[in-house]
Amino acid sequence: MKNVAIILSGGTGTRFGSDKPKQFAKLAGRAVIEYTIERFETSVDIDEIIIVSQNEYIDYVWELVAKNQWHKVSKVVNGGKERFDSTYSALKTLINYDGQCKILLHDAVRPLISDAIIRNCVDALESFDAVDVVIPSADTLVEVHDDGCIANIPHRASMRRGQTPQAFRLDKIRQAYEKAAAMGKFTFTCDCGVLRNMLPETRVITVEGDEDNVKITHPLDLYIAEKLLQERSSHSLNIANLDFLRDKHMVIFGGGSGIGLEMMKVATLCGAKVHIASRSHNDIDITQLDSIKNYLNNIIAEHGNIDYIVNTAGVLIKKPLSTLTQHEVMALININYLGAVNVAIAAKECLTCNSGMLLNFTSSSYTRGRAFYALYSSAKAAVVNLTQALAEEWIEDKVKVNCINPERTATPMRTVNFGEEPADSLLHARDVAVKSLEVLVTQSTGMVIDIRKSNCKNQPS
Repeated sequence: MKNVAIILSGGTGTRFGSDKPKQFAKLAGRAVIEYTIERFETSVDIDEIIIVSQNEYIDYVWELVAKNQWHKVSKVVNGGKERFDSTYSALKTLINYDGQCKILLHDAVRPLISDAIIRNCVDALESFDAVDVVIPSADTLVEVHDDGCIANIPHRASMRRGQTPQAFRLDKIRQAYEKAAAMGKFTFTCDCGVLRNMLPETRVITVEGDEDNVKITHPLDLYIAEKLLQERSSHSLNIANLDFLRDKHMVIFGGGSGIGLEMMKVATLCGAKVHIASRSHNDIDITQLDSIKNYLNNIIAEHGNIDYIVNTAGVLIKKPLSTLTQHEVMALININYLGAVNVAIAAKECLTCNSGMLLNFTSSSYTRGRAFYALYSSAKAAVVNLTQALAEEWIEDKVKVNCINPERTATPMRTVNFGEEPADSLLHARDVAVKSLEVLVTQSTGMVIDIRKSNCKNQPS
């Protein structure tokens, strides 16, 4: 008997408003469906994965399987016009499977499914033949007549919102679908609905879902999912050590002070070969593309490769825009944004050989422009957009691009502009450095990693 995940990816995404189905839309540099499949591929509770797809995307799905080296995917089968048809198509491929197999049916557009939900579904099938994943309803639900008038307002305490996966013993869900097909009934909202209608004597147990288990239906949902993904990444960074840095070659632009300097110290202690580039240290000017290219080419000529390129360079001048001199305006734009563009252009070729990572830095001010440092905050917003765009552009070259967003951090640049502040109100530059170095080992791309005091506790020294 196997635990089989069936990922339903046959939808056309008409409500999504895109030229391709929403399961193939990009989320932090990868297709939505890649995150979904990955969750079941890495789950110890799943033995096999079957993917249902529109016929014209079957080859593309197999390409994703090959690219990601997923070993549990056994079939990619053609879906149908409706959800019923897609599920039934997958069930027909299981004709020779044991009837007691555990089957989990999951929407491809729910990419943030957790290991806990998968495990709870599998465990619940030990005692029940069917399982639904639900969460409490925070809103009052209203039932209406065809004319739009209220028919009923159910008591909210007993109401739940359904999610996926929905899980079944194979013989039960297959029996329900065969009966519905024989009766010509094909319109159901979910797989539990098919079973409840066709085999009403079968009890369906519920297990608790998660608010993060969102369904991508509209473009706004992609933004929400990306923020949840970023939050999850921020909390999951808890590497016991940084041994992966040993013998790696890293270039840090702006490494002469602050976070960049601390990254250099920590990475060097971990055995990395760190190269610092800044105007004060070795006269490398990130506003000049040739200066960056020559520096990187010299490192490659001497050492053979570069694994990571980090850009911590930045300048902050805190005063009203109208009082800035033209020299200050150009410095703020050129160092904070043009410099990031130049580093990216020069880094691309260097990182392609080793499938390396470019790591940018933004500021918490990127989410909303701040008075008295308008150019700094707007440039940092541009760096975030640059990161996300390049992550998509470079995905085929396997070059990852991510961005660190630290809370207020005790650095010389901050002290110059804000003066002395309570020490306990600021992050330590070394803590930010450690968390930033941890990002280098991840396989994610296009991420904005928030570093806060709350996730910098118990850092290695």
